[in-house]
Order: sequence, then structure tokens, then C-alpha cells
Amino acid sequence: MTRSNTQPAPVSPYLVLGASIVLPASGHVILGVPVRGLQFLFFMVILAWVTAKIAPSDASFIGRHAGGFLIYALSILDAYKLARIRHARWVHNAAQGSDNSHGGIAPHA
Repeated sequence: MTRSNTQPAPVSPYLVLGASIVLPASGHVILGVPVRGLQFLFFMVILAWVTAKIAPSDASFIGRHAGGFLIYALSILDAYKLARIRHARWVHNAAQGSDNSHGGIAPHA
């Protein structure tokens, strides 16, 4: 009985992107790296609190919590990037027949 080296398809990067936009850190949870998502949430809350203390009182809600929104935006980009990299690796490995010994580079004849 031979064992197949085909890996299951990774989660769609667009699903991860949508989940990350709707609920912070959910994209990281879908990708299987919940600790990374928790780290983003922690720094999101901390920086939102710090900018709320520093910002002037007449600033808008977004202006008062700009640090948290910055980390929120970075977490969306990070989750999407991780999903795109996993998807690209899966496509590459599927195209190469899962033989990555030469990294897709053929030797000179």
C-alpha cells in the first residue's frame, strides 16, 4: 500500500481575509495559529488604551484609538499573507508532483 504525498487544500485566502476583517484574530485561528492572533489582540488593546490616554479629548473615536486600529489592520494583512503563502506553496507542490528536492530548478545539461 503506497502512501500519497498529496496534502489537503489549504483554507481559501479570501475566507481568511473576510474572517479577519469581521472578527479580529479569527483569521489566525482559522489558519491554526491562535497564539499569533492572541498576540495581535493583546497589542491591539494595549495600543488602543495608550493612544486613548495620549490623544486630545476632541479627537474622534478612531483618532483616540488609532494604535489599536493600526494593529487591527496589520493583523488583517498578516493573516491574509500567511494564507496566500500557504496556498501558493500548495499550488507549487501540486504542480511539481510534491517533489521539491530541486526547488523547481532543473540542472544544466
